[in-house]
Amino acid sequence: MPAMVEEVPAEAAAGAAEPHFLVVTYPAQGHINPARHLARRLLRATGARVTISTAVSAFRKMFPGDEEGAAAAGEGHRDAAGVWYVPYSDGYDAGFDRDVHDPTHYMSQVKVVGSRTLGAVLERLRAAGRSVTLVVYTLLLSWVADVARGHGVPVALYWIQPATVLAAYLHFFRGTDGVDRAIAAAGGDPMATVLVPGLPPLRIRDLPSFITNTSEDDPYAFVADMFRELVDMLGRDDSPSVLANTFDAMEPEAVASLREHGVDIVPVGPVLSFLDEAPAPGSVAKNGSNDLFRQDGTGYLEWLDAQAPGSVVYISFGSLSMMSKRQIEEVARGMSESGRPFLWVLRQDNRMSEGAGDAASLGGERGMVVEWCDQVRVLSHPAVGCFVTHCGWNSTLESVACGVPAVGVPQWTDQGTNAWLVERLGTGVRAAVSDKDGVLEAGELRRCLGFATSEMVRAKATVWREKARAAAAEGGSSERNLRAFVGKQLAGGN
Repeated sequence: MPAMVEEVPAEAAAGAAEPHFLVVTYPAQGHINPARHLARRLLRATGARVTISTAVSAFRKMFPGDEEGAAAAGEGHRDAAGVWYVPYSDGYDAGFDRDVHDPTHYMSQVKVVGSRTLGAVLERLRAAGRSVTLVVYTLLLSWVADVARGHGVPVALYWIQPATVLAAYLHFFRGTDGVDRAIAAAGGDPMATVLVPGLPPLRIRDLPSFITNTSEDDPYAFVADMFRELVDMLGRDDSPSVLANTFDAMEPEAVASLREHGVDIVPVGPVLSFLDEAPAPGSVAKNGSNDLFRQDGTGYLEWLDAQAPGSVVYISFGSLSMMSKRQIEEVARGMSESGRPFLWVLRQDNRMSEGAGDAASLGGERGMVVEWCDQVRVLSHPAVGCFVTHCGWNSTLESVACGVPAVGVPQWTDQGTNAWLVERLGTGVRAAVSDKDGVLEAGELRRCLGFATSEMVRAKATVWREKARAAAAEGGSSERNLRAFVGKQLAGGN
């Protein structure tokens, strides 16, 4: 990939210090992963210095041997890929525990404490001769834009969900063409159709849950206000810059709708580190990540090596989703009755919930259960033929880029939209769940597995695998978009 800094006009580069991108992220696995992937792509693309700043609690889990030194140092910790890490404090340095702490208070503290400590990070970097050229921040952290501007640093949002979701939020909170009233009039009917400007018809269940779930009992209802604040913040700029972890061919309508309504959205995805490493054909990709969860060694990879090509069902509902005892039992029964080999990620907190510790054994001898794994290595393994997923956007992009058909079991936030996109691409199917408790039952799981592993869906998955990789490759649409964006930033534009 060519060095982008060479494209900056000589007069702009001559008097400038070394470019330095600071990527600020919320301390959750689903936010840190795309931030890390973007940081590595920026590093490879520009040769510039790239630093990630996340909360102290996440930093300590990622680099347990460097808890104190890097937290106090001006420059921070450097990983094997060459990306630097400097923590900020969110006021919860021991970590947020959703069973103990109030999420509303936590988010207010993130803004108050984070604004102060991130400002201190920018000052320390400047004092160390590492002044930041551009601050890039992920969602839920709109306050970062004010901190950056207060220090005279240009800023851009890194949108780590589909462009379709950003378009839905934008039009809902602005009330474009009465979208907000149409959603309210649907009365929570999941199958009611809503027309969002510029987008294909969407059902209520396909929209982000924070604008369709109006229950006062929802402990995370306050998140809708945070997205409203983000939309308001985008409206304060003449042409706000938004890097999006998607690609032109995947969501053309959403990208066009956002641009038509004043958002300078730049598709740079799929932003996945393994796509930039160019592994040899037939080899298993690696993310080389410092996850917040400890992996179960490599035994699962050896187990996969012993399975037939395309035979294994990989099951993972991500880093945050909680599974009830009945859900665990239904998945186990469905896999047992399917006769298919499976690799199931079942976190320890899920295994212990409601006495579900032994439920995984119901899956039969053909399965293997692990607490955590390297998902990219699993999805790129030739033995894996289907992915049963909660449809987090990281997982969705990884399944598309690896060409693995998906069975979507969305639960909240953007996951319903992601499942809709999977069906629209033809690379998988959204499972129906029980009206009573939202559980995916064994019979429906078997039906979906049969559909997702059909030749028709496998062929579509292969087509989109090539489109995703072409977009991210040198000369591809996303690589060109990133090159133009970086050149503009280093030349002094914003």
